[in-house]
Amino acid sequence: MSSREEQLKAFGRLLDIMDELREKCPWDRKQTFDSLRQNTIEETYELATAISRHDMNEISKELGDVLLHVVFYAKMGSETGDFDIADVCNRISDKLIFRHPHVYGEVTGDGLRVTGKVENPDDVSKLWEQVKLKEKGGNKTVLGGIPDSLPSIVKAYRIQDKVANVGFDWEKKEDVWAKVKEEIAEFEEDPCEAELGDILFALINAARLYKLKPDNALEQTNLKFIKRFNYIEQKAKEQGKDLKDMSLAEMDELWNEAKQRLAVSD
Repeated sequence: MSSREEQLKAFGRLLDIMDELREKCPWDRKQTFDSLRQNTIEETYELATAISRHDMNEISKELGDVLLHVVFYAKMGSETGDFDIADVCNRISDKLIFRHPHVYGEVTGDGLRVTGKVENPDDVSKLWEQVKLKEKGGNKTVLGGIPDSLPSIVKAYRIQDKVANVGFDWEKKEDVWAKVKEEIAEFEEDPCEAELGDILFALINAARLYKLKPDNALEQTNLKFIKRFNYIEQKAKEQGKDLKDMSLAEMDELWNEAKQRLAVSD
């Protein structure tokens, strides 16, 4: 692995390249915060896809693309005199120190004392909620820091996680199943979006209680389904058949075959 000196040199090289591109490349020169926003979202999702596939080479590549956007925004910020890459780095460093009083001392950066012992990751999460409410310019309410634009599954998980950290949670994780069953029964009586949302919210809560990430779980199932359906499609093609002309029983037979043959890779 690279030394710290090599890492800093590589980061400096990226900054130099960004300066040059912003000056000499017509495309890079005309970009604005608004024009890059959608690209940034796409790059973030591409990174998330690489992570879900545990493809380390692709993760490294996509991290570079995301880092480029961070450097790009910082460069534009420096041009307007609002902030530069040093401000970006120092602000996140200050935030990390402020939010880790259990590592850097019991007293936070502005003299606020945070109470409670920290012995495990759950304790750290609860401590963070205390700190965020006291942080200058931070969250004014427990749920105030959740971005509106988060995907719904991730947002639901974050909502439940935040309220749990201030004590609004089931006494025992097993208690959540009664709620899940109640919501399913209500959906059976009235199959509408509102009731479906309640089921999903309850299931996401169950996932949290069992320390599972619902977004990761669903993405794994998505990838598994794609792989199996691609198998059906390929086998149908080999047999000279069109999927539209196959019976459900024929496709189901290939599906079961796919489950067996792809079980190891799944």
